Amino acid sequence: MTVPEVDRRRRTAPAGATARSVNVLGDVVARDRRSDAIAVRTASRAGSYSYEKFCTQAWKAGNLLRHYGVRTGATVGVVTEETLSPPPLVAAFGTALLGATVAFDPGPVDARALVVPGGRADGFDPDPGTQVLAYGDESEDPTIANFEREVWSENPTMPPDSVSAGTDALVADGERFTHERLLAAARGVVDDAGLDSETVVVPRAPLADPGAFVAGVLAPLVAGATVGVGETTGDVGVGNGVPEARAIDPAGAF
Repeated sequence: MTVPEVDRRRRTAPAGATARSVNVLGDVVARDRRSDAIAVRTASRAGSYSYEKFCTQAWKAGNLLRHYGVRTGATVGVVTEETLSPPPLVAAFGTALLGATVAFDPGPVDARALVVPGGRADGFDPDPGTQVLAYGDESEDPTIANFEREVWSENPTMPPDSVSAGTDALVADGERFTHERLLAAARGVVDDAGLDSETVVVPRAPLADPGAFVAGVLAPLVAGATVGVGETTGDVGVGNGVPEARAIDPAGAF
């Protein structure tokens, strides 16, 4: 598939986008970070998310997840596909806005909500009280909500929740990572890799690896760079054996 050229005129760093000014993950999608710069690039220009769209969608996702009982201390499971797409990233930041914890591609987990690919939604057997939301393909199960449709209908305002830097934001293999720890690691990646608003970073390792989330998603967004997903290539690949000219090993993110 041919990857469309990025419009460099729309790649100006979002306002307020300095790695040092971000204290919690919600600051990555704060109101002053909205701009026309591309936050998440897909193989089609129409499917890409500007920082304005990504921030607004994260707010709406947070408001949606609150309706399903997600609060500080709750966990949201986010299941990704081999080819990453924007909805799991929107769900992760919506979760962070509420002070809840995200678990990517979890095993058995006590989750208040589970965001899954629609084509696989029927294969999950959630615990009572866990709301399943499907993205991508529709599920025929009426108990499974459509994530993208419900996010679209939500109020486009930033959730009012107050989240501290010491709150857990991510859990992986039983280890919990606070906002502060994740962002410290992300700033290290930004500095070491020299990420800026002209950089396209493609996460090619599973996000269940916290180093892949930090280096492939959080660091570029903190830097005002672009996360490349789907059938796309970029300047920096996160993983081993990547097609990009530069690579970041997720194991070195912490």
